[in-house]
Amino acid sequence: MESSDVELDLQRSVQAVLRDLNAQAPALQSNQGMWRWSLHKKVERDPGKSPALVRILLRELEKAESEDLRHVIIPLLLTLMYVLTKATGITEELYQRAYTFCMRLLTLPTPYCTIALDCAIKLKTETAVPGTLYQRMVIAEQNLMNELYPYQERVFLFVDPELVSASVCSALLLEIEAAQEQQTPEACMRHVVSHALQAALGEACQAGALHRKLQTSSRCTLEHYFHAVVTAVEQLASEASPSRAEHLERLEEIYCSLLGPAAAARGRCDGDPIQDRPPGIPLPSPCITFHLWAGEEQLWKELVLFLRPRSQLRLSADLEALDLQGLRPDRELARVSVLSTDSGIERDLPSGADEPLAPGSPEMERAGLQRKGGIKKRAWPPHFLMPGSWDGPPGLHRRTGRPSGDGELLPGVSRLHTARVLVLGDDRMLGRLAQAYYRLRKRETQKFCLTPRLSLQLYYIPVLAPQEPAVSRQLELGELAAFLGRADRWYESTVNTLCPAIHKLAEMPLSLDTSRTVDPFILDVITYYIRMGTQPIYFQIYTVKIFFSDLSQDPTEDIFLTELKVKIQDSKFPKDGFSPRRRGVAEGPGAELSMCYQKALFSHRPREATVSLRTTGLVLKAIPTSDTEALHSHLISGPSQHPPTAAPTIDHTCLNVSVTEVIKSSNLAGRSFSTVTNTFRTASIQIQSQDQRLLTLLLDKDNQRTFRDVVRLEVAPCLEPCSGAQKSKAPWIGTHRQKEMETTKAKPKPLLMPINTFSGVIQ
Repeated sequence: MESSDVELDLQRSVQAVLRDLNAQAPALQSNQGMWRWSLHKKVERDPGKSPALVRILLRELEKAESEDLRHVIIPLLLTLMYVLTKATGITEELYQRAYTFCMRLLTLPTPYCTIALDCAIKLKTETAVPGTLYQRMVIAEQNLMNELYPYQERVFLFVDPELVSASVCSALLLEIEAAQEQQTPEACMRHVVSHALQAALGEACQAGALHRKLQTSSRCTLEHYFHAVVTAVEQLASEASPSRAEHLERLEEIYCSLLGPAAAARGRCDGDPIQDRPPGIPLPSPCITFHLWAGEEQLWKELVLFLRPRSQLRLSADLEALDLQGLRPDRELARVSVLSTDSGIERDLPSGADEPLAPGSPEMERAGLQRKGGIKKRAWPPHFLMPGSWDGPPGLHRRTGRPSGDGELLPGVSRLHTARVLVLGDDRMLGRLAQAYYRLRKRETQKFCLTPRLSLQLYYIPVLAPQEPAVSRQLELGELAAFLGRADRWYESTVNTLCPAIHKLAEMPLSLDTSRTVDPFILDVITYYIRMGTQPIYFQIYTVKIFFSDLSQDPTEDIFLTELKVKIQDSKFPKDGFSPRRRGVAEGPGAELSMCYQKALFSHRPREATVSLRTTGLVLKAIPTSDTEALHSHLISGPSQHPPTAAPTIDHTCLNVSVTEVIKSSNLAGRSFSTVTNTFRTASIQIQSQDQRLLTLLLDKDNQRTFRDVVRLEVAPCLEPCSGAQKSKAPWIGTHRQKEMETTKAKPKPLLMPINTFSGVIQ
């Protein structure tokens, strides 16, 4: 195919992706999500098309910038970065052009400037040291241990068999296993070496001869050249101003050592014959482990197993905690009891015991981990406070931001592990994930072992329950999935469209022909989402305290993420005395409820309201069900600062309460009752039954989380388990410095659960 025909074909594919983004109605629902995948497949099958596709994407990005078409900038930019990560024949001029474009985006608001800054940093390194992005991605995702780049990643795919059909689970598991059978460590090391040499040497690299040499090399030889390539790339990439010429010189030495000087010289003179070129270098899919959801404790257990080597699983609990904190990994710091000689009388203390120790002295370091004459115990650094979240400082409701990644939470302890937790299901699965996330945060207050070393990223793909009819699958993806699709068009086009595709995959007959290569569409889209979805949207978790009619039953607490539904039971709780109603007096449907709630105001001023009414039920929703409802919250206090096409953002925590009120009216025919739905927004609410009618609560639409015989409930934003006013004093500091060393935590912070998307909420 001629170059003009190639560019024309790629241009049509890019335009199809743009039409997909611009489509307001789901008219192309059957093809939605396929255009991006087919575009990447064209380049994957013929890597020589990569430079042409890069030029087309840059041209479309510059056009979108000049015409202020911001909604296509992030999808095109992420597509460009994905192509550049896998490509090997990109010129320095194209890299520089992409870098210059990203620098111009820094003047735009979040999330454009955030994503552009991340891309600019990567492009600057890739321009000087080609192949860095590919190498680092493969090393981290495949857990290829290397001292210069020690980062490790793993994808945990959780599916609840009660919410997702067995056919869907089997289809996903078979697709994942089929892809990972070919991804041995030796194959991944071959890909890294081959990609680095081809990216640096370009046409001078004999790809066919290199491919054959690596295929016939032993494991020991392969590891030798793998570590040599990684060392050359990482040492240069870590420099402040890396030189492309120096990088080329280093990899030429490795290339000559691998193929021999004569073969390397022929490659520089003649290049690689077209018929001798091997297929393109694939980018292996990440290491994905498939898990059936078994309970809220399962997430914590899987993360611990990922973080701790199996050889250390038999260590004592306290020793493991010390090891993970990075404070003192010595075995003698395990918890041991010693005989105390302290009489408890102040005059028995040796001279100089009350004198303050010099900061940084060995005596002060030892004092921080033990108590004289008592049990050696762990102590936190004096000025250390537990972070409010796993991936950065918490903020506003549905706030967007970038995970902190590999930042240090403790001195000398880096986050070398990244756990990417992907859940499949509907809103019920998200409610169960919120429970597990809350328990995870609560465990960290008792034993701070995962947070310093682990970066936790959460992802979500909607999959409907098997009992729902096929006609409704396009319309009812779930409240949170619908909100993510409105907030991020690229998420709507790429992830939400997977729902019907997953069900179609499950309905297809199993193919027993292993000789035919099948492109795993579902796995490819999941991989793209995991790699490029770096912008989280934060969702407030709410806590509900439940009081029952049986006074012997203690109140219980639970949490919910999307919805709390209150229904009226037919039964009543028993009274002390019996007073029969008069005949002819109609009580009416529903129950009399008293509600005391705090209004959600933009001024954040506390303002409470109390109301009593008869209702047949009410629903508390934490997520707006439409753009109109979300934008209406801005119009209450004044004109909205967001265009109609922008995704809604809310400046404070609020619940949307819908109450079905019973209206009693009298006429000549007698009394009649009608219902009307009233809505209001609140930050917290207390509800109590006034006429002995019992209530039933349903959390996150999950029948397994139903509470009956309820007379009172209190709903409020869930707070971080570690937040609250706590003071920590260093016992070895003198009295005159006690106030300086005292650290008090800030006011309680809300517990926000992040779900990663491609752009976050667009301002």
